[in-house]
Amino acid sequence: MHIRRIPGPSRRPRRTRSLPSARPHQVRRAGGTLLAAAALFMSACSAGSLTSATVDVALPALPRSTPSALSPYYAQRLNWRSCGASGFECATMKVPLDYDKPLSGDVSLAVSRKRATGSLGQSLGSLLVNPGGPGGSAIGYLQQYAAVSYPAEVRARYDMVAVDPRGVGRSDPVECLGGRAMDAFTQTDMTPDDQRETNQLVDAYRQFAEGCGQRSGDLLRHVSTVEAARDMDVLRAVLGDRRLNFVGASYGTFLGATYAGLYPERVGRMVLDGAMDPSLSARQLNEDQTAGFDTAFRSFAKDCVKHADCPLGGPGTTPAKVGENLEAFFTKLDASPIPAGDADGRKLGEALATSGVIAAMYDQATWPQLREALTSAMKSNDGAGLLVLSDTYYERDANGRYSNLMFANAAVNCLDLPSAFSSPEDVEKALPEFQKASPVFGKGLAWSALNCAYWPVRATGQAHRIQAKGAPPIVVVGTTRDPATPYRWAQSLAAQLASGRLLTFDGDGHTAYGRGSKCVEGAVDTYLLQGMPPAKGKRCS
Repeated sequence: MHIRRIPGPSRRPRRTRSLPSARPHQVRRAGGTLLAAAALFMSACSAGSLTSATVDVALPALPRSTPSALSPYYAQRLNWRSCGASGFECATMKVPLDYDKPLSGDVSLAVSRKRATGSLGQSLGSLLVNPGGPGGSAIGYLQQYAAVSYPAEVRARYDMVAVDPRGVGRSDPVECLGGRAMDAFTQTDMTPDDQRETNQLVDAYRQFAEGCGQRSGDLLRHVSTVEAARDMDVLRAVLGDRRLNFVGASYGTFLGATYAGLYPERVGRMVLDGAMDPSLSARQLNEDQTAGFDTAFRSFAKDCVKHADCPLGGPGTTPAKVGENLEAFFTKLDASPIPAGDADGRKLGEALATSGVIAAMYDQATWPQLREALTSAMKSNDGAGLLVLSDTYYERDANGRYSNLMFANAAVNCLDLPSAFSSPEDVEKALPEFQKASPVFGKGLAWSALNCAYWPVRATGQAHRIQAKGAPPIVVVGTTRDPATPYRWAQSLAAQLASGRLLTFDGDGHTAYGRGSKCVEGAVDTYLLQGMPPAKGKRCS
């Protein structure tokens, strides 16, 4: 799936996801979190349902008392030091590799904070933020955006805090492939036309998985969302907070909801923006997300044809025809990649072009850039613009180095849920449904959901509902045309949570808070500062 970290509105620094995203079912994220993608669940909800009633399993809360074997972790003192930009502090926190066997070794987690300015009222404690992925660096998000661009009133009253989850960024990161090997992986044909191409795709997945197993070892068995949520509770205690205040986006909503399910009595003020539905299987998550990207693409298509520089059609061209024109372009690239001016000799083929287009679906502010990139590629045989979008999506820098976003993304997703498909034959059978969900992206996203079938570690999670009985009001934010985390996922999560309160944003793009809606920002800020959740049924635009 493409659950990814937040790609961010135009006023937010561009990173690279979810996402609902990485290659699909590599959650992501983020958000853009593309995440391509993430997943965690079992059983599907129908397009019109608000809950996934067929899932009988609910995430059980953990005992309120801390096991004695974990007491040293909860009692540790952090050695804070100045880091990054002015005003930021960093520290390293120890957590057990295996919570069931806490004496078997530790994981080192990177933590960062910026103290509340204290200029606008009494301190409200810490506010932990997570931008999604899985695999997105929360510390990067904190230092580049949240701690400098969240509303001044919020930053004045909260210590802004982030921890890179286990296996992510600066926290004992999962590693899989070197730069050259990752270049080859990202260029693998995701829409195989014959058995030879299918075999090549399967080989790419196997090589990726083997690389992760060889480079990351036992850590791969212990990067689940449940374990990351337990790490958050250790951090809460170490920071001296009685309750955890949290803003999570994209995959970060699953992380936050999992914490609420495990520790409902320790939840403070919690905002889950661009929500995932933990009650869905990996197959349904991917199929839902495929439909979500189609919705986003149709919105882009309607906007594109209004502009003179749209290379996919003119006034009156239907979204369906725009999609056919894009498909035809992808087919040409599949047969004959075009130059992209890349120092490492990469050309723009179908795979990289598709990821570039998908990257732009996370944020409508990127649509003009996508039109320009498509125009250059389709009319001037210049793939540089789409390659830039694709590299941003995969977090590849100009020197050919990749962040560990995609590696952690796959590691978490493949541990959290059983694979969407177990064989190429399974994918073939599902293609009609995926292509119905999205004529443009369906085939590629279906094949992308095969990656966990070859993972070296068996999944430990399953689909489940999260109720968090006893928690105070939890605000769930859903965007009606979100490509990575479809709106009905937010509806479902809000309904599952015993104290869920849904805030709806009628708009495009992935996530809503911080994207320019005064209505959304006012409702969320009021909740964070005063503890008053939005009114039931509140909608914003």
